[in-house]
Amino acid sequence: MANLVVNTSLCTCSFGVAPVPLMATCAPTATALNQPIATIMDLPKLPFGMCSSLANPAVASATAAAFGALTPMPCTPMVAAPWVPGSPTVIVGNYPALNNSSKAICSFGGVIQITMTPALTVQVP
Repeated sequence: MANLVVNTSLCTCSFGVAPVPLMATCAPTATALNQPIATIMDLPKLPFGMCSSLANPAVASATAAAFGALTPMPCTPMVAAPWVPGSPTVIVGNYPALNNSSKAICSFGGVIQITMTPALTVQVP
């Protein structure tokens, strides 16, 4: 069973080097642990440190300039679609609540996932 995700839960990208806190802003009135509950529409906005995806134009350009040696560049998250699958049973502000088994895909190929959430007693079937 998955746990609900709240504001400040940490997420990581498979091509990034640093975890970042998720900012839950879509439905700030629904809370757990005195934090807003995240929905599938709360997409990562902060950079994950350095990006190593060759689909990222900055990384591809720097790697080409280094004669093919992979050269990570600063991350710019490009998440165009909501998290999937989200909670099928908990709706927050007209959107499914985000749970810790949901994933988001960066346009540069990275898989973004929740890696740490505050301990919640609310579990989602």
